Amino acid sequence: MGIIVSIIVGGIAGWLAGKLMNSNFSILGNIILGIVGGAVGSIILGLIGISGRGLIGNTIVAVVGACVLIALGRALKK
Repeated sequence: MGIIVSIIVGGIAGWLAGKLMNSNFSILGNIILGIVGGAVGSIILGLIGISGRGLIGNTIVAVVGACVLIALGRALKK
């Protein structure tokens, strides 16, 4: 995937994860969360044999990863 597509998918995934997890991040925070979430989601879902294919699949994987990161951040904050 190209860098521009990764940023767009990351932004969408971060925004969706923020809405799903009721988290307040800026637009830049959402993009970073989505891009890192994509990597985390790929690792986690790859361990159980699931991989995202195509734009929608990669977005879903990034949303799952971003949700995991938000939950982890909340757990560490407490």
